[in-house]
Amino acid sequence: MTSNSFETTRRRVLAGLGATTALTLSGCSAVDRVRPGALAEANRIGADRLLEVVAYNLLEHQPERATGLGVDVGQYAKLRGKMSDQSQAGQDALATQLRADLELVRRYPREGLNAETITNLEVVESAYDIALQGLALPYGDVPVGSWRTAPYVVIQNVGSYIDLPRFMSSTQPVGDGDDADAYIERMEQIPAALAGELGRMQSARGMGVTPPDFLIDMAIKQMKQTIASAGKGELFAAPLRAKLSEAGMPESHANRAASLESGPIAEAFSRQLAELEAERAVASSDPGIYARPNGEEFYAWALRSSTTTTMSPDEVHRQGLEELEALHARMDPILNEIGYTKGTVGDRMQALGDDPRYKWPDNDEGRAQIMDFIQDRIAWIKAQMPRAFNTLVDPNLEVKRIPPAEEQGAPGAYGGSGSKDGTIPGRFWINLHTTDRHRKYDLADLTYHETIPGHVWEGEFSNRLPLIRSILAFNPFSEGWALYGEQLADELGAYDEFKVGRLGYLQSLAFRACRMVVDTGLHTKGWSREQARNFFIERNGSKPVEVFSEVDRYCSWPGQATGYKLGHSEIVRQRSRAETELGSAYDFKAFNDAVILGGNVPMDVLAKNVDRYIAQASG
Repeated sequence: MTSNSFETTRRRVLAGLGATTALTLSGCSAVDRVRPGALAEANRIGADRLLEVVAYNLLEHQPERATGLGVDVGQYAKLRGKMSDQSQAGQDALATQLRADLELVRRYPREGLNAETITNLEVVESAYDIALQGLALPYGDVPVGSWRTAPYVVIQNVGSYIDLPRFMSSTQPVGDGDDADAYIERMEQIPAALAGELGRMQSARGMGVTPPDFLIDMAIKQMKQTIASAGKGELFAAPLRAKLSEAGMPESHANRAASLESGPIAEAFSRQLAELEAERAVASSDPGIYARPNGEEFYAWALRSSTTTTMSPDEVHRQGLEELEALHARMDPILNEIGYTKGTVGDRMQALGDDPRYKWPDNDEGRAQIMDFIQDRIAWIKAQMPRAFNTLVDPNLEVKRIPPAEEQGAPGAYGGSGSKDGTIPGRFWINLHTTDRHRKYDLADLTYHETIPGHVWEGEFSNRLPLIRSILAFNPFSEGWALYGEQLADELGAYDEFKVGRLGYLQSLAFRACRMVVDTGLHTKGWSREQARNFFIERNGSKPVEVFSEVDRYCSWPGQATGYKLGHSEIVRQRSRAETELGSAYDFKAFNDAVILGGNVPMDVLAKNVDRYIAQASG
């Protein structure tokens, strides 16, 4: 595919970034003050350059994101060898930076700016304000323009012991000697990063904040596997050795990596394991954050971060129940038509899930069939995109299996965009621990969600926006757009010849409505882990093997799961508003362009972008 009107290339974007001044505008921790002269400097360099400086100020504190975006080049190449400071002091320094830059962005005059620049400033305001509220809480791992609202710094799906091996093997480039040096420099900092996390774990335990015991059990098992792999040099040294070999470079750096990995890095992992075991000794089985000190406050922030709204837990819970009933009303006649007539929608979907016709062989042959099916669906949906958008991209995309060591605690799949410079592809990671997690009637929908028109497609557009917009993402837009991508696939005919596939799509939406109910149930209504699981299985007919890890994920990421259906419903509501207000002037492709070209935004900014589309289309 080619772009009809989106002419800004990655090369041009990066060239502009490379010209950014090395200006530092922050440096004051007071909420109502910035460094004397900083606002005048911001006015002098202009809003676009100010936003670039704000972006690189953030990347100084989170340099791994610079590598993931492919912008650790030129004068910013030093970021390729840096590691985030995971200590409380590092968190405090990040908050100081965000606070100062937020005040500059808020004070920057809007007069004379175009709508796109105003949107960029509003996005920074929203993301930084939400993050600062989270960083003011006494514990937790707080995202800045991201999605993981984690009260526990290290647990079964949170922590450097999971993130860093994947990052170094999949994202850290090794194309020359400087890259190899940067790889080692980052490895040398890993023990300090792990120690920083350890300090925050111990601090939380001192406050009485420990994860549920069942999550700790999973984390302990995974940490032991990590330590064993580190002792063999499999996490960092082996991937480096492979990269060096591919680049035709000597293996001396790999030998240094092996020494670091089996020595100080493995020792730092072992200290985290000892802390997990100390937490296990005092942990309870209660899954909800409400049962932890300051839990109600943490969840209120997590909901705001995850929805970019001020909706209360009760409002989110009620909307989830209402949307679930509406979706089941759409599923009921399809089930009747294909012969499933007895019982609730949940009962009948369970029966459908047990039908051997829709299962994949639970072996390597079945895994290969799944991979082939995904590629077929990607090819089909790519061909449909000119029917849904005026502005097209051709994503650099690959499908990969989640590493087997991580699969037990991982979701069924996840996906995301590639780097800003295009060197790192967008990826669809799929969990193939057992093929029973997937059915032939729901895998197409999952593919559209994670790839095109979902996460990878959306990320391609965000990567063409100013750097700060590529960094900052909002859970209800990211996930709401991916669900809207599922809807587009259905509207483009994905299931016209396969009605059971439409059931899979509708069940997927219903699953996300269930998330709104279950997440709020766990964290504010005293639901048990079993009650949460049974709600999915009994009300929606969801697969137990899928549900078990899902519920555990909600226990470690409070609030995050609520943003999916909420965001989707808001995009659909905005589309209905545009259709009503524009009448015959409404254009399906133009609306889709307006939403995705506006980039990843909080829900109030989404409404403003649609306002602008309506005004332009009205003439």
